[in-house]
Amino acid sequence: MTDNTASTQWTGDSAGGQGKLSLDTSGAGSFTLSLSARTGETTGQTNPEELLAAAHSTCLAMNFAAVLGEHDLVAESTEVSATVSTRKRPDGHAVSRIELRLRARVDGLDDDKFQKLAAIAEKTCPVSKALSATPITLSASLLRG
Repeated sequence: MTDNTASTQWTGDSAGGQGKLSLDTSGAGSFTLSLSARTGETTGQTNPEELLAAAHSTCLAMNFAAVLGEHDLVAESTEVSATVSTRKRPDGHAVSRIELRLRARVDGLDDDKFQKLAAIAEKTCPVSKALSATPITLSASLLRG
């Protein structure tokens, strides 16, 4: 594995300022950040929690493919979404929970085995491990037809 780097430049105060996030390792893009993006008041900008959701959903999709591969299986399709929720606490805002939803079409797999493999993928996902101090739930659906 390699080290990955991203960097952020911020201008202004917390409430009214803006930042620019750059994906330095890959050069795959940059994103505008703001506090108002956390509350949905602004479109076209993102926030750290949305980026956590993006990282988690991507990691789980990739890890699920790897777990399937260990069982000589390949998904026809896999969709993963992540919802990262925050709550205000006395010491400030905090990520309070993460809800993962995995939907996949995998031939030759029954629902019981699918649920087991999805759970393994979630537990061994590097992002899940990194966020293990936060409650994480997984809802997995095997698609048919």
